[in-house]
Amino acid sequence: MRNFLASSALVAGSLGLLGGLLATPSQAFSLSILHNNDGESSLLADDGEAGAATFVTLVNQVKADLEAAGTPFITVSSGDNFLAGLAYSAGQGTFDAEVINAIGYDAIALGNHDFDFGPEVLADFIAQVDGAPYLSANLDFTGTVLEPLVGDRLFKSIVVNRDGEDIGIVSAITENLASISSPEDVDVLAVRAAIEAEIAKLEGDGVNKIILISHLQGIDEEISLVGDIDGIDVIIAGGGDEFLGDDPSTLLPSDQANFESGRDAFFGSYPFAVDNGSGFVPVVTTPGSYGYLGKLDVEFDDAGRVIAANGQLIRNLETDGLTPDADIQANVIEPLEAAIAELEAQEVGTTEVFLNGVRNDIRTIETNIGNLVSDALLWQAEQLVDSFDTPVIGVQNGGGIRNSNTFEPGEAISIADTINILPFANFVTVVEDIDPAQLLDFFENAVSNVEGVDGRFAQVSGVKVGFDLESAPFSRIVSITLDDGTEIVKNGQLVDGAPTIAIATNSFSARGGDDYPIGDNPRTQLPVSYQEALANYISDELGGTITAEDYPAGGEGRLFAAKVVDEPIKSV
Repeated sequence: MRNFLASSALVAGSLGLLGGLLATPSQAFSLSILHNNDGESSLLADDGEAGAATFVTLVNQVKADLEAAGTPFITVSSGDNFLAGLAYSAGQGTFDAEVINAIGYDAIALGNHDFDFGPEVLADFIAQVDGAPYLSANLDFTGTVLEPLVGDRLFKSIVVNRDGEDIGIVSAITENLASISSPEDVDVLAVRAAIEAEIAKLEGDGVNKIILISHLQGIDEEISLVGDIDGIDVIIAGGGDEFLGDDPSTLLPSDQANFESGRDAFFGSYPFAVDNGSGFVPVVTTPGSYGYLGKLDVEFDDAGRVIAANGQLIRNLETDGLTPDADIQANVIEPLEAAIAELEAQEVGTTEVFLNGVRNDIRTIETNIGNLVSDALLWQAEQLVDSFDTPVIGVQNGGGIRNSNTFEPGEAISIADTINILPFANFVTVVEDIDPAQLLDFFENAVSNVEGVDGRFAQVSGVKVGFDLESAPFSRIVSITLDDGTEIVKNGQLVDGAPTIAIATNSFSARGGDDYPIGDNPRTQLPVSYQEALANYISDELGGTITAEDYPAGGEGRLFAAKVVDEPIKSV
């Protein structure tokens, strides 16, 4: 990829000189694009860094400077402006909507997390946003609760006018939406074909400056579009959280520390310039969490071609002279802090053992928080057995455990903690008639992308699963043994006479999220969220105490590395 990419400084500089020969100053058009993405309900500041109140101040200051200079500008978001978690739970999205309204976007791309609570919640959220259009060219809302918003609040593309110049804005979302979120009956179409159709429409209407604001989960995806699709002039990417720039001293202090430790690195320059055969397309993004405002300055010639581009990520840091916006501080930050404090005061128990909820561990190995959650799902389902078979296995996908931190021995566990661990609108769900072959496929899927730290990795209860990471994906399961000793798979082969069972999981996985092979199996969704199940399990079943005996820090061998031999060769 790097072979056909040029340094943004070199490309912008050389084409800027060429642009001087192609267009007179009266023909050229300059535009500043203010952008961010993946705010994800990160509304509170941490030691003066990256709060929503100072971010609004930053946006307003930059807008005021551009207005004073007479420079036309637009403000866009590349998606994921809210995320399940403590901040969202405390206000059910109202706080996020107030921040979006204060920023004043001209267009907002739909991101995968916008669908985490389903289309109905998304429709309610959009209703709280004051007029900003939401875009996605490759979603079909026909027959869903979102369909009435099409043409009013939902669009494939829009045109905005600045200083007499039309600017087309088109958007697209990852084709993997259905496997990583909950769009339900919203159909996801092919990205390239949808973008091409909208570009053709815009160009047919005489629009020759076209900006793509997309949420494809990684800037490499956006870069790949440049060679495939004609007509894209600028790309504002979202979902990948990449850093763009050249100077670590311009980062937030916490990010500077990560760079110094080698944990992070710049993906490339800001803007990242991609050769499109006749010029270049500037591609930009921000790392998210309201940490940075992107400011991309673009010059177009009279044919709509980009002849120069430069800009920067502006960090959101109080010591850089930013003070919290008074309205956001009073109407968002202070009530949010009070609501969180109330949730933190509601204790459900105490841990006597170190609990590991670190993201990379949850998605690759057995952890005791994973065991705790999967046990809670199985226990809660057992308490409510009525018209369905009693489940014998509990399964929690790693991607649904979100706190990414640890608890030290002696720490209290509060309702706020259980929300941080399990924030999504997932409900305990029993799936019946899982036959041995399907259970094998189920766990093959769970360990198919351990190398990618994938959210489909399973934390389990009621079963021991041996797998071999040296084997190819979907041929890794060596053994599956229920806690009562019943063998389902032995030495990589299904055991004759193995039983059909029921499992307890969350509603996302039960719908086939993360590509779990559920199919048409009977399933019953219970009236208890997975977060409530965890809180109930700790307080009621465990008596408020999480012990090392029940949940040893290194796990219990529920998931282990194995080979096709009679016994596992090592544990992880």
